[in-house]
Amino acid sequence: MVIIPTYNEAENIKPIVARVRESVPEAHILVADDNSPDGTGKVADELAAEDDHVKVLHRKGKEGLGAAYLAGFRWGIEHGYGVLVEMDADGSHQPEELPRLLTALKGADLVIGSRWVPGGRIVNWPKSREFISRGGSTYSRLLLDVPIRDMTAGYRAFRKETLEGIGMDEVASQGYCFQIDLAWRAIKAGFHVIEVPVTFIERERGESKMSRDIVTEAAWRVMSWGVGSRVNKVLGRKDSKDSKDS
Repeated sequence: MVIIPTYNEAENIKPIVARVRESVPEAHILVADDNSPDGTGKVADELAAEDDHVKVLHRKGKEGLGAAYLAGFRWGIEHGYGVLVEMDADGSHQPEELPRLLTALKGADLVIGSRWVPGGRIVNWPKSREFISRGGSTYSRLLLDVPIRDMTAGYRAFRKETLEGIGMDEVASQGYCFQIDLAWRAIKAGFHVIEVPVTFIERERGESKMSRDIVTEAAWRVMSWGVGSRVNKVLGRKDSKDSKDS
């Protein structure tokens, strides 16, 4: 199941759903809409009425990317899906590259579509965004002592067992931080995480949800996790399962 969280993506949801259906015809799609005022939920309902591979999860309001994905993961697991994929609605994640992620998942527990491994690239990003993304991944990798090059990547394929094993109920992070949190939890739990190169293309329609608050949250949470983990190692204690309180 491909989970596509939406907030004001009425212009984008129809073309992205069509591309997913063409790229991986057997995949089902869950549009997790946060009560978008622009009518995204209605457009998604129309798509679902025409195609039984499309489902819609209507949420009460704008609660953030992390909360939308967690709700989608739970919905997918409850309905028997064994593989769950994160994908943006704005076209920045290319559905045509999804088969590569799914093939790689045959030998892994979590596959990350990475911009910062050989073969990965970005298109139409300003240098400021590239600096924030590269810097955030490097900062997280060093503080958390993990080998992943693109810690903030949002194009991912999970096995159901991976999500069940990382303590989803304890995740409270959002945005950039949510992606870092899940990757770190998967590595700490002993799951096999790999990266495959993807091309990330800046959205052509609609507005980015990136904000200074999202970046700030990620910076201080990662600092807290990294320091806590090092203190635990010095004291000979295991990291708390609840990484947000580590």
